Amino acid sequence: MINAFRKLFETPARETGAEREHRQRLAAAALLIETARADFSEDGVEEAVLTTLLCETLGLDAAQVSELLVQASAQLDEAASLYDFTRVINDHYSAAQKLELITNMWRVAYADGRLDKYEEYLIRQVAELTYVPHSDYIRAKLVAKA
Repeated sequence: MINAFRKLFETPARETGAEREHRQRLAAAALLIETARADFSEDGVEEAVLTTLLCETLGLDAAQVSELLVQASAQLDEAASLYDFTRVINDHYSAAQKLELITNMWRVAYADGRLDKYEEYLIRQVAELTYVPHSDYIRAKLVAKA
């Protein structure tokens, strides 16, 4: 138990560039999956948008994204909070990349044609945890809604 707790706060000592990039991809995928799950309904449209966004944003093919989603979903199921994922985002993403992630979260939330209050709450929480200014949060929401 203590080792699992310690692992949450440690960055691997000798992490390669590829391993770091994979952790970043997992964190982004996990946050998008959590957005799709936030309204407590499984929606094929949200999943399709999520997959497309990951393919475009991360430059991966459909098979790679499918594997990434399986891994990210498993990590989400084990995670105690969003901190595990937002810490990776804060450590490695630029302000522009954070804004793109928030915009993509909004796109997933709007994919089914309606915005659930839990989806909105989650995105706001991630924006705050990743230090995205409120004005950018609103701008991302308007861009995704359009």
